[in-house]
Amino acid sequence: MTIFVVVVFLWIFSVCLHEFAHAFVAYRGGDFTVKEKGYLTLNPVNYIDPVNSLILPVVIMVLGGIGLPGAAVYIRNDLLRSKHWKAAVSIAGPAMNVLILIITGTAAQFAEPGTALSQTLAIFAFLQATSIIFNLLPLPGFDGFGALAPFMSHEAQARAYQYSNHIMIGFILMFMFVPPVRAVVFVPASYLLLAVGIDFQEVIAGWQAFRFWQ
Repeated sequence: MTIFVVVVFLWIFSVCLHEFAHAFVAYRGGDFTVKEKGYLTLNPVNYIDPVNSLILPVVIMVLGGIGLPGAAVYIRNDLLRSKHWKAAVSIAGPAMNVLILIITGTAAQFAEPGTALSQTLAIFAFLQATSIIFNLLPLPGFDGFGALAPFMSHEAQARAYQYSNHIMIGFILMFMFVPPVRAVVFVPASYLLLAVGIDFQEVIAGWQAFRFWQ
């Protein structure tokens, strides 16, 4: 149960860092309101809510073994100085996850294989890797689409965002129950783990320990 508690705690903290990155770049890009909203403080209370940031991500983590960000910062896009700043704000979150993944992979090299520490770091790295791929999907509601949207017409953006919640839920359901869709996330995520030196056997062993109720 220890691995479960530590991984969940680390994941919540990483979600805060992800949202902080969005807010920090937005602030540099011209949206001064993010500071007034407390987004630059790294206070979890300003980023998360019980259902979308705690319950839902943990349930998805348990059922699907993926890192699903469950928080959001509200950016005033009209205050950002250019389309490129808008795109940068969207990319900032996944970029933070990449940094966290690199740091976790580096730390894992100093952990003795087969230990709780090694398995905890391996799971956490896996969650970061899947989160990176999920976030970069060019679908409405994901950061990947957010990076492309500023260069689209206002009409196209409006149509896409109108169905963003349906698209996100639909993709997550397909991910859970359609293996080829799952491969879209897991295959590139596994290459990211390989790039930072994470042993997938540690991930497998870690998940067995993570699911302490089985």
